[in-house]
Amino acid sequence: MNNSLKIFDFPENERPRERMKRYGANTLSNCELLAIILRTGTAKNNVLDLCNNLLKCGHGLNGLLNLSYNELIEINGIGIAKAMQIMALSELSKRFKTYRSGDTYKISTPKDVADLVMNEMRDLNKEILKLILLNTKNVVIQMRNISMGSLNSSIVHPREVFSEAILWHSASIIICHNHPSGDPAPSKEDINITRRLRECGKIIGIEVLDHVIIGDGIYISLKEKGIC
Repeated sequence: MNNSLKIFDFPENERPRERMKRYGANTLSNCELLAIILRTGTAKNNVLDLCNNLLKCGHGLNGLLNLSYNELIEINGIGIAKAMQIMALSELSKRFKTYRSGDTYKISTPKDVADLVMNEMRDLNKEILKLILLNTKNVVIQMRNISMGSLNSSIVHPREVFSEAILWHSASIIICHNHPSGDPAPSKEDINITRRLRECGKIIGIEVLDHVIIGDGIYISLKEKGIC
C-alpha cells in the first residue's frame, strides 16, 4: 500500500466509516475499527497503516489495550492525544458489562466473579490482588486494588483488606488475583493467605466468600476446590 495515501484517497466504499455505515461494525477488522477511533494517521502513514503497526507493536488488540501511556508514546506516530484515545478505549472495554457501567452486579457464582474481572486482569504482567466488596444481597458495592506484586503474607495484610471492607460497610468480601503465567493453579502462599483472611473475617464479622484466581481466559475458585 502506498504510504502517501490518505484515507480520503481510498474509494469511498473502502473507507472504514463508510463500510461500517453500509455493512455494520461486525464486518470491520480490528485495524479498521481502531482507525475509526483514531481518525488520522501521520505525514508518512495513513491511519490504516498506523493502526496495523499499533496492533503489531501490541501483539494484537488485547496487548495493545494493556500498554501503558509511556509504552504507547514510544510507538512511532503516537503522540499524547492518540495515546489518551487508546487508553480511554482500553478503560471502556474493561468497564463493559461490569457494575461500573452503572448497573448493579450481583455475585451468585465464581463465574460471576470471573466475568466481572477477567477482561481487566487476564493480560496483566504483574500480580494484582483485587478486593470485591458486597452488600447483604451479594451486590457489588465497590472494587479496590489492595496490592501489586507476587502475593505473600508480608504485602497482603488483613489490615488493608478489612479496613476497606469496614470503610464501605461491606457485609462480605471476595478476593481475587491474577497469575501472569496464565495458569490459575493456586500456590501454597495463595492458600495460606486465603485461610488467614478467612480467620480474620470470622473475628471481624465480615465473611470471605471466595478467593478466585484469574488466568488467561480461565479461573479457579478456591471455594469450589474446598479450600475457602
